Amino acid sequence: MPATERGLLVIIVEQPEVVVKKQNWSLWPRRVWPARRYAAAPRNALIGALVVGCIGAVVLGDRGIGYPITAVAIIFAALRASKGAPTRWQMVGAVGVVALSSIAALRAAEWLVTLAVVMAVLVAGVVLSRSWTWTGVALGALIPLLVPARVLRWCTRGSRKIDMRGFAPGRVFRVGATTAVLFLVFAGLFAGADPQFADVLSSATPTVRFDSGFARIFLFALVAAGTLAVSYVVANPPRFDALARPSAGSLRLWEWTVPLGSLVVLFTMFVFVQLRTLFGGQAHVRTTGGLTNAEYARQGFWQLLAVTVLTLLVLAVTIRKASRVSGSDRLALRLLLGVLCVLSLVIVGSALHRMSLYEQQYGYTTLRVFVTAAELWLGSVFVLLMATGVSMSGRWLPRAVVGSAVLAVLALTVINPDAYIARQNVDRFEQTGKIDTTYLSRLSADATEELDRLPEPYRSCAIGNAVGAQRSWNEWNFADSQARRILIEQPRRQCATHAVR
Repeated sequence: MPATERGLLVIIVEQPEVVVKKQNWSLWPRRVWPARRYAAAPRNALIGALVVGCIGAVVLGDRGIGYPITAVAIIFAALRASKGAPTRWQMVGAVGVVALSSIAALRAAEWLVTLAVVMAVLVAGVVLSRSWTWTGVALGALIPLLVPARVLRWCTRGSRKIDMRGFAPGRVFRVGATTAVLFLVFAGLFAGADPQFADVLSSATPTVRFDSGFARIFLFALVAAGTLAVSYVVANPPRFDALARPSAGSLRLWEWTVPLGSLVVLFTMFVFVQLRTLFGGQAHVRTTGGLTNAEYARQGFWQLLAVTVLTLLVLAVTIRKASRVSGSDRLALRLLLGVLCVLSLVIVGSALHRMSLYEQQYGYTTLRVFVTAAELWLGSVFVLLMATGVSMSGRWLPRAVVGSAVLAVLALTVINPDAYIARQNVDRFEQTGKIDTTYLSRLSADATEELDRLPEPYRSCAIGNAVGAQRSWNEWNFADSQARRILIEQPRRQCATHAVR
């Protein structure tokens, strides 16, 4: 007889199924950047990365038009990987990346080209992250460091699912090898038959040295990996803005007006003292006891540069923490921050004035021009902060600061720092007879046109060896081309020792 019929309650507990759920570990919460466990790189993205990697391996060099060509190829591959039309922000960012990478084809100064390429990578990360907040912008700039593991898994799954559709690797290799053999044989015959065709073929063929083979392989891997990273982020964008905490507004009016008001009083006193200096010039320095141009300008500039940076931090904390509930809160915030920004602009002007005095006294160098440009950019950030105070809304400020940094680098390119330094030093030589040809000889080919104004033997010593030999088409550079033309018209002589001052 069954147990239930005997009035007994029997509870049957079945053995639960062992559900093995593989955890998809990720550093980021799903709301910020889901890992998409089963996502795989599409065939077009993989093939596009291989093609762009080959382009980068062939055209990239020390500097030249290879950089904008590679940037355009990566952007085209990213557009192919995108499912929708690019946003206005992405289009502006793409223009900025191409403009920054084009500096490698216009200028020869290595520090400027390096700065532009690094900034192009950072800007690409910020644009791809689609962030609006400071947290999102900062994490977006770090995307090149955050994405490699995800891209590797994405590509591994994609390569397993790829359908060759008849394009067997062996067949592809045979077609490529046959094409290369036919091209080399017939091109060699045509080159032997016609010297002009040989010259055209030589100029159109990138210079590939056997000792640079490893570098070419590295460039291929780097560019292909970068293209895949861009395609992955376009297909699976992060939401770093979700990590940004809203403004707390926890400080009451007196808690932030007291320290900020004290700073305003201190800044006002300093600016009042500086007004004599700003309009006094060299005469004020000479009539001030115990003060030399070197001490006044050099030490003062770096200290005021630190004041500028610290003031921006104070403003950022105040904007985040200050309460803006009542009308009096907002009015006090506008007034104090506005006055502090104006006073900070005067301090920026004072720092630039000190550096100008120092450059007039001791000449212009790359470091001095660079820090001057950095101080000017910090001044533009104060102007942007003042603009946010008008509407009490700074949502656009992080993107505007990124854009101003890009514009600052492009402005440096237009100014042409090495040419500017050479021009100022040549003018100073014409007025005082003083010149440091050893330092000027370290400048890039950008300075050659200005140094060409010097009389011999200073001209030959100052131009130095910045202008190299003729390079292949992928390393064509406007500054190198102009400098080479000048030296063809008037060759450089042997530098005499007595000409080095």
